[in-house]
Amino acid sequence: MNNQDSSEENRGQWGSKLGFIMAAAGSAVGLGNIWRFPYVTGENGGAAFVLVYLACVFFIGVPLLYVELSLGRASGRNPVGAFKKTGGGLPFILTGVLCLMACFFVLTYYGVIAGWTISYAWSEVTQSSLVFSEYTSNTASVLPVFAVFIALTIWIVSAGVEKGIEKWSKILMPLLFVMMVVIIVRSLTLDGAEKGLKYYLSPDFSKINGKVVLMALGQAFFSLSVGWGLMITYGSYMPKSQNIVTNGLWVASADTLVAILAGFMVFPAVFAFGMDPGAGPGLTFVTLPKVFAQMPAGWVFGTIFFCLLSVAALTSSISMLEVPVSYFVDKKSSARKKSAIIVGIVAFLIGIPSAMSKGGSEFFSNLEFFGKTGFLDIMDQVFGTLALIFISLMLSIYVGWVWKPASAIKEIEEGCPWFSKPLVGGIAPSQVWAFFIKYICPIVISLVLLNALGIFSEKESEPAEPTPEEQTSPEDNASSESQ
Repeated sequence: MNNQDSSEENRGQWGSKLGFIMAAAGSAVGLGNIWRFPYVTGENGGAAFVLVYLACVFFIGVPLLYVELSLGRASGRNPVGAFKKTGGGLPFILTGVLCLMACFFVLTYYGVIAGWTISYAWSEVTQSSLVFSEYTSNTASVLPVFAVFIALTIWIVSAGVEKGIEKWSKILMPLLFVMMVVIIVRSLTLDGAEKGLKYYLSPDFSKINGKVVLMALGQAFFSLSVGWGLMITYGSYMPKSQNIVTNGLWVASADTLVAILAGFMVFPAVFAFGMDPGAGPGLTFVTLPKVFAQMPAGWVFGTIFFCLLSVAALTSSISMLEVPVSYFVDKKSSARKKSAIIVGIVAFLIGIPSAMSKGGSEFFSNLEFFGKTGFLDIMDQVFGTLALIFISLMLSIYVGWVWKPASAIKEIEEGCPWFSKPLVGGIAPSQVWAFFIKYICPIVISLVLLNALGIFSEKESEPAEPTPEEQTSPEDNASSESQ
């Protein structure tokens, strides 16, 4: 206990409500929102998929978000400490350990992908085209930008909660939105853009089936960063006076808005140049560079687009590094800067095989496990997909049946007294939330887990045999951000 008490000053706290919302939204907004959402939408019926996705975000994602935020603030600890302090037994403490592992190991390959976005941004500036398969197989080109990205992440996290994460989130998130608006304006003014808008905004409800619903659930589930322990950690820095309910809604709304805006960036441009909206994982690093190349002054918009991806990746990677760092600050009373540097360097070293697994090394590129080929894709399947779903299932069981909804509701009421007061039909919001956490969420998460394990169908979210150029980011499987 003494170590934990002495570490309080190292933990830090959000300086403002806006700071928390920007940081938490940044954690949720990642590469998956900006490029995975458009191509998954393209593969699953366009506008009809979007409507199902929105329903899933607010009926499944938001209740899970409240689970993590309430658990984090009630305990004032990292995921492992949160379960310990609230009375969780060994299975749940191990779930907290899995949270740390998921964040750490996802960071090891997420930084590799983020490095690709930096290289592509530079290629647009210099107006030199990159062939994806050739670029990713050149380890000497991939490792330096990977190192730069990890170094930026370490620098921001080592500065602390308020002076590092909050400060830079307030800068990076508005910057991301501004860059998105610039790309959207250009995309909407292209000849033929109206075809893309019609596809994106006119739903065909006949396309909604079990597969589409499961894909929408998966996208909503991962887009809010639930299951990582990120929101437990971020919730632990939240003052009691802040409103978990409205803060959570702001985070979910900002995250969803980015995904929706991504569609306005991509579909008008893709249709304007006669590209396939369901091109799959190759959309970002193969198809879109070709689109930018055909635009007047396209290199300017290509540069902005890939810088936008880099910023989105950075806001997510900050939170991934923060989770294991918070563990050492809490448990070991370690200095934040030292912890950030050590964890970041180890993440880089462990990420080297991922950097070499897209052609740079025959061994790491051809490694097979869990139905995936390549070290990077295997890491994503294990830690970026299956681990996150399992953690979320355990969280809903823990809060719904062990810690009990009443304990979480008591914490949520601290900044939101009306949460447990009867509103429509004499039913309080807390009663609805408790029902979802105890019954609906565990069932839905179990379905998503079975789908991820291939029980219902095989590889619905990507072509069965992607070519090297189509094998872009592992975010097509599940994460990311993620994030």
